[in-house]
Amino acid sequence: MEYVELKLDELPYEINEEIKLLRTNLQFCGADKRVICVTSALASEGKSTTVLNLCRSLTEQNKRVLLIDADLRKSVLRRKITLGKLRFGLSHLLTGQCTLDDVTCRTNVKGLTVIFSLVTPPNPSEILSSKQMEELLRAAKDSFDYVIVDTPPLGMVVDAAVIAQHCDGAMLVISAGEVSYRAAQDVVGKLKNTGCPVLGVILNKVDRKKSGKYYGRYYGRYYGSKYYEEDEGAKR
Repeated sequence: MEYVELKLDELPYEINEEIKLLRTNLQFCGADKRVICVTSALASEGKSTTVLNLCRSLTEQNKRVLLIDADLRKSVLRRKITLGKLRFGLSHLLTGQCTLDDVTCRTNVKGLTVIFSLVTPPNPSEILSSKQMEELLRAAKDSFDYVIVDTPPLGMVVDAAVIAQHCDGAMLVISAGEVSYRAAQDVVGKLKNTGCPVLGVILNKVDRKKSGKYYGRYYGRYYGSKYYEEDEGAKR
């Protein structure tokens, strides 16, 4: 098993409270909802950072969490590594090129284990729909309290729907003011068609100053600037 250190920003109090509320809502969905697929409608909605913060919050309650980076096309989580070198990624595991122990990484967050996406295969959807992926999720559920799967935007590629059919529930991250109602409904419909329960929608990058909330400006500025920087970094 590899060891990596992740860059984790210290969250302002207000945002940390929002993440705790998300954690609580997930836990109230039921003890049987432990393998969770997270997707978005479009790219750069803040999905991966939200997922990482949710995982960190779950470990604060002594939960054993496995985060699977299933974005084989454009991984954001991989850019969070500040120390450590990856030899294998999810696509290597699913195509039989390494073992589960080779691909799992301990992190500097106690209780958090990560499987990263590393190499982009020519057929991501086919690999993610393989029997190996289904077996990975089943085995992970036996070993961890929560398995959180970060998937590509379902409004752009089908990968999240392929994975969702093997999960206990799905959550959708939507960037406030950037995604149309019709586009969001289309993604929800695709998730429902897999038979996976849609647990809820996470409204991200909200500027609550406009609605009279005191701490809204922090929420909007923090997430907005962070995700803009990440997207710009990915383009360079």
